[in-house]
Amino acid sequence: MPIKLNCYGVLLLTAFTTLAGCQTTAILSSSDIIQNENTTTMKAEDTDSDGDRVLDQIDHCPRTPENVAVNELGCPILYELIDKTAMELRVFFKKDSSELLPKYQLELDKVADQIKKYDDTTMQIEAHISEDEMGQALNTLPKNRATMVKNYLILKHDIESSRLSTFDCGVRAPIAPSDTEEGKTFNRRVYGLVKEPKVNAYYNPADLASKICVEF
Repeated sequence: MPIKLNCYGVLLLTAFTTLAGCQTTAILSSSDIIQNENTTTMKAEDTDSDGDRVLDQIDHCPRTPENVAVNELGCPILYELIDKTAMELRVFFKKDSSELLPKYQLELDKVADQIKKYDDTTMQIEAHISEDEMGQALNTLPKNRATMVKNYLILKHDIESSRLSTFDCGVRAPIAPSDTEEGKTFNRRVYGLVKEPKVNAYYNPADLASKICVEF
């Protein structure tokens, strides 16, 4: 039997239907909740432990001190490199080796040109090894690496040895975690800085070397 509604009944039914529709649109589906949780998790994983604005997953120097300017890899940069005499060098080595690869010889040629261009410039050479290179038979490896760089400049370019200082840093100054092969590769290195004696770099390896490295 058909139900007859008066005007009041029609208005009441319309209001109830509208209210029910509003409540339905306010309910989140389970898939929406999961998606939001995943988004939160992804943001949490994008961490920057040392606060240098370079994410840990691409930060090659994850322990940079506070208030130190860094490059796109998260490693300290030298403000004074804008000085016309200053120049950086990074040479990386194969495991347990002090062989100077050809591509780094080309870089050293540029360094030599810079040293010769300015009579009062000097170069500091810091040699490092990775943790998996430690051992009684390899304790001379840092010295061999630094000496290889120094001798190349002396023998090929006639740079005075008095202008080149060498430091054995061992494993005491890693620039990358040692729990991955990539990190170990970055730690097998020689770092060199060409500068005038009067120039004080913002992040000066000389300060680092005087504390944790041994000059030889």
